[in-house]
Amino acid sequence: MSIITTVEQLEALYGLPGETSLVKELDHVIPEYAAFIEASPFAALATSGPEGLDCSPRGDRAGFVRIHDPKTLMMPDRRGNNRADSLRNILRDPRVGLLFLVPGSGTTLRVNGRAHITADAALCASFSVDGKPARSVTVIDVDSVYFQCARAVHRSELWNPARHVDPKSLPTPGKILEITSRKGIDGEAYDREWPERAKKSMW
Repeated sequence: MSIITTVEQLEALYGLPGETSLVKELDHVIPEYAAFIEASPFAALATSGPEGLDCSPRGDRAGFVRIHDPKTLMMPDRRGNNRADSLRNILRDPRVGLLFLVPGSGTTLRVNGRAHITADAALCASFSVDGKPARSVTVIDVDSVYFQCARAVHRSELWNPARHVDPKSLPTPGKILEITSRKGIDGEAYDREWPERAKKSMW
């Protein structure tokens, strides 16, 4: 196996990025990039902490990440499993990365920056959905923002219904929990009760 260990080796293999790969990167959100953030109902949040890296899904109604100004984004945190891995990481290392997806579009948007967490009551209330405020808000100071070309999404056929996987062909969360807990958790009961639990804690 040939292992690449230097930047020089990497550049020799891939070459240097073209002009279009570089000019698209800015240190603030322009209206054209704002359009993707406002249309996105889903983003992957990458963080880093003493225990390692974390990449966590974040989803809400389209536009759930608020553009406070061209250098500042605000993202609400909703009810979940209380692991708070991403939030724990941010407290110790503020660097974050966001990847926004827009259903139907191959183009994604990447944002890198530094974040802090606030539980300001008025701000959390401003993110209320169905009368339920956000538990906290992650405020992101934008360092860089740029679009990612559509090759990966097109290759994966992510939005092609004909390529969608039947959920019944995959292990259920209950089945996984039953195995990982060595049958300490009743998998069938967990799966049966989950839709009602999810409905109560959606926001």
